[in-house]
Amino acid sequence: MPTELAELREIRRRLHKRGERPEYRFRYDDRSPRLPVRRDGSLQFVRWGNLRRKSRHLPETAWTWRQEIESGLWRSSGAVLVEIPASAALDGRGVWYHVERGVQGLLVPDERGMAVAYVVCEPASHYYKNMTGSTRMAVLISQRY
Repeated sequence: MPTELAELREIRRRLHKRGERPEYRFRYDDRSPRLPVRRDGSLQFVRWGNLRRKSRHLPETAWTWRQEIESGLWRSSGAVLVEIPASAALDGRGVWYHVERGVQGLLVPDERGMAVAYVVCEPASHYYKNMTGSTRMAVLISQRY
C-alpha cells in the first residue's frame, strides 16, 4: 500500500493483521464497498459494484461474468479491464484462498461519470467448487485454480 494512501481514514479502517502481517481487507458487504484497482499504472480506490443502488443504470451486483465481457455486453458502456491487486481473497461462502498477482476487474463509469468496479467471474473449476462449494470463481491474473 503506498504510504500516501495508507494514511487515508477510508483505507486505515480496513487494516487488519493476519498473524504478524498487516493486510487491507475490502469486502462487498462493507458499509461503503470499495476496491483498489490498478489502471494505467496508478492505484485508485473506487466503488465496488452497485449493491447499494447508487446507479439506476448499472447492474445491482458486485460481479460480472467473463462471458458477458467477451460477448460485448459492456462494449458501449466505456468499461475497461483493470487489475485488482490482492494476495488473498474471500469467497462468498467464507473460504479464504491465495492470490498470486491479482484479480481481474471491470471498471465502468456510472451515469455521473464515477468509476465503479466489478469483479470478473467465470464458472468454478472442479477444484475450486470442491474447495469452496461455489459455482463461480473470480478470474485470477496469471493463475488458475
